[in-house]
Amino acid sequence: MAIEKGDFIKINYTGKFNEGQIFDTTDEQLAKDNGIYNPRGVYGGDVVIVGSGHTIKGLDEDFVGKDVGYTGSVTIAPEMAFGPHNPALVETVSVTKLKDQLADQRPYPGMPVELNGKRGVISQVIGRRVRVDMNHALAGKEVEYEYTIVEKIEDPIAKAQGLLSLYTGMPEIEVEVTDDLIRIYTPIELGFNQRWIVSKMTIASELIDKLGIASLEYVEKHPYVPPMAEEALEATEAPAEEEEAEATEE
Repeated sequence: MAIEKGDFIKINYTGKFNEGQIFDTTDEQLAKDNGIYNPRGVYGGDVVIVGSGHTIKGLDEDFVGKDVGYTGSVTIAPEMAFGPHNPALVETVSVTKLKDQLADQRPYPGMPVELNGKRGVISQVIGRRVRVDMNHALAGKEVEYEYTIVEKIEDPIAKAQGLLSLYTGMPEIEVEVTDDLIRIYTPIELGFNQRWIVSKMTIASELIDKLGIASLEYVEKHPYVPPMAEEALEATEAPAEEEEAEATEE
């Protein structure tokens, strides 16, 4: 059956620009070989909802009508990829405006900085001034994606886990689904995950809408930590007691 908008699918892909330079991939070894490996990334495939903007528009639209198992490539113009390069997002400022970020470093082209609350990179250094480009790094570039549609996901728990992994980078978060409730057990470490803080409401809205279940709740899960055994406690206190005795003798 052909893929339609709203379907949950798992995809493997590799994105390229400049006639072959790889900038993104779900293949861990390929990422390492091309110097783009992210130790906090999740490899082995992404779960996306077709038509929901989880990938760039040109790729998202290309999924529709394909069958599970399809392998192919698509070349995407800037307007359907990361957008045209916008000159209004390029500013020239004095080096002193970035002195807190630069610290003792000299500015150089390609250096990431933040300007007026926006992230960008230094594209040019002109004496004591720098040009900061806040466009996406691939803005204005034609890109190519090679991809495979691995499977269409039907199981509601797998759908929820796939979407959570896409947004948080954490695979297989514990999920329960009944006819009237989606319950997500959030690991304690998610409390320090900025992506989670920003996206948790979006995830809830998408799952309620796509699974057709009226309610969703997040349950923060804290693992049980057994009290320290007496002998372990004594072992940790012994060195302190010995140091105190030595100090008294001196």
